Amino acid sequence: MAKKDYYEVLGISKNASKDEIKKAYKELAKKYHPDVTKDNNTEEKFKEISEAYAVLSDDKKRVQYDHFGHEAFDQRFTQEDIFRDFDFDIFRNSDFGDFDNIFDVFFGRNRAKRKGIDLRYDLELSFEEAAFGCKKKIEIPKHEICDECLGSGAYKNKFENCKSCKGTGQVRSVSRSFFGMVTQIYSCQDCNGKGKIIKEKCKICNGKGLIKKTKTLEVNIPAGINNGNQIRLENEGELSEDNNYGDLYIIPHILPHKSFTREDYDIYIEVPLKFSTAVLGGSLEVPTLNGKASLKTPPGTQSHTIFRLKGEGIKKLNGYGHGDEYVQVIIQVPKDLSKKQKELLKELEKNL
Repeated sequence: MAKKDYYEVLGISKNASKDEIKKAYKELAKKYHPDVTKDNNTEEKFKEISEAYAVLSDDKKRVQYDHFGHEAFDQRFTQEDIFRDFDFDIFRNSDFGDFDNIFDVFFGRNRAKRKGIDLRYDLELSFEEAAFGCKKKIEIPKHEICDECLGSGAYKNKFENCKSCKGTGQVRSVSRSFFGMVTQIYSCQDCNGKGKIIKEKCKICNGKGLIKKTKTLEVNIPAGINNGNQIRLENEGELSEDNNYGDLYIIPHILPHKSFTREDYDIYIEVPLKFSTAVLGGSLEVPTLNGKASLKTPPGTQSHTIFRLKGEGIKKLNGYGHGDEYVQVIIQVPKDLSKKQKELLKELEKNL
């Protein structure tokens, strides 16, 4: 796609003075600056007007552009070449705050604030707690903003200008290149680009701005959760130096049940079946997660036969319906039979 004319982008005439160029750019920058709006299209617009200003505000670049148009730059200059010697002071003390480095927008340096470290908490749950869901209170040791200095790290919130950058937060480096004198601007390492340093460290947090605390959280455990699932609590992780929280991940560990075993949302249980009921058929009372249920067994039921109780399993996580319960009957072989019982069994054996 062909680029728009730089004069058209800034809404100025080709005879515009430097002051008119700067004024036009400042008005557009206030509207499209990324710190004002997060819309992706707006950020592209900001890049476009910044590139136009970087060229037209520089006398040499403007002459080249007036003679050769975009081709003078597209074929010979990189984006970093275009933005060298950019007038960063145009943003200082503006309505939307200081602008540390135009390269951050174009080349992605330091755009996003650092996120705090994510934390993990391993939580034991009973079989029933996982099946039906519950609420659990947990305690998380983590860093929080210091109550004494409110995160500044400074005793009585007293700062002084950084001597390295003289309070600007930026360090300029000038060097000579094929294209002439090149000025590069970096964030000051001594003050991390803040322009100020702590005069005296906070006595509570020792200048870190953060202190270790234990936070109590009530966690909602959803019904149907299982080993392998996790619960993410946004912004409940560690706090970074940029005051951005990480996340907390709850990892469940389901304790075994004395009777049931689980596979996904289905549950399995072994239930004893009387020999007589297996032969004659009948009704068998079986345990479920919701109490007792009656299971009809047909005559001649064999040991280890599996019956299905539809919908008696575990509620499906973040879904509809339940799993099933599978009942495996184990025939109880009678012991210590009387003489008469043995004779009856022998008669039965003749008919098999």
